[in-house]
Amino acid sequence: MLFTPISLLAAEVPAKKPVIKAIYKAETSTIAKNKPQLSSFPDLNKLAVTPTNSADAAIHSTVVLDNGYPLPKPELKKTAKKHVKASYSEHGILSDLGVEKRKVYQYEKNGITVFSDSEPSQGDFRIHLYECFACRPDSTIDWYHIPLFTKEFSTVISNAAKRYQLEPALIRAVIHAESAFRTNVVSKAGAMGLMQLMPGTAKDMQVQNAFHAEQNINGGSRYLAQLLGQFNGDMDLACAAYNAGPTNVEQYQGIPPFPETQAYVQRVKILYSRYRKAR
Repeated sequence: MLFTPISLLAAEVPAKKPVIKAIYKAETSTIAKNKPQLSSFPDLNKLAVTPTNSADAAIHSTVVLDNGYPLPKPELKKTAKKHVKASYSEHGILSDLGVEKRKVYQYEKNGITVFSDSEPSQGDFRIHLYECFACRPDSTIDWYHIPLFTKEFSTVISNAAKRYQLEPALIRAVIHAESAFRTNVVSKAGAMGLMQLMPGTAKDMQVQNAFHAEQNINGGSRYLAQLLGQFNGDMDLACAAYNAGPTNVEQYQGIPPFPETQAYVQRVKILYSRYRKAR
């Protein structure tokens, strides 16, 4: 019969993981009376281990923690966001025609997208938060004498007028009222380009690039012609629908009682009359 020495058996038994204990006293003392007490750490009570011997029991109101509590999970690395820089002046923004506006210019500089209230000296840019040119009820512009744009995009406007059976003067009046003949404007509602087409309208009118002058004018003219057909050739209602949407015109059975829309319709009619005389 073979006997295994006890010393060898002991060697085969794996050593227990050392337990690290931290003891927190709930009692106050004159030395640590200003330190936080156990009541300030309610989560420690859940991790408490009941003392098992007289030595531990002699410690009054203690909580024993070992190294078996879970460690917090490391934070996942977040994807870096695109570098965007914005700057604004301390002064209000005043257009060259005396109408207060807030215009934000977007352009690229050294690989960084920059938003500024100052127009860049060179390069392409877009204007954001641009308000409909003729929609402000409190506009100080003299619409009967404001300079007209009689030569811009003449061929494109003439072709669109023939294609959709519109007067060129009406197309010019709407472009003037919407954007003052600026191709790169974006309203705070998301309308784009010369005739301020909303993304959904641009898609319906088969406009792929609303900042392309010819595509925008063709799309806007087509939409304007549809509205004139929907409202039996009534220019007031068609223009009101162009500004506020045909649903609002139908709901109010006329020009909606929105100050912006009413101002818009009145100014489009003024511009239309002036462009007809300027031919």
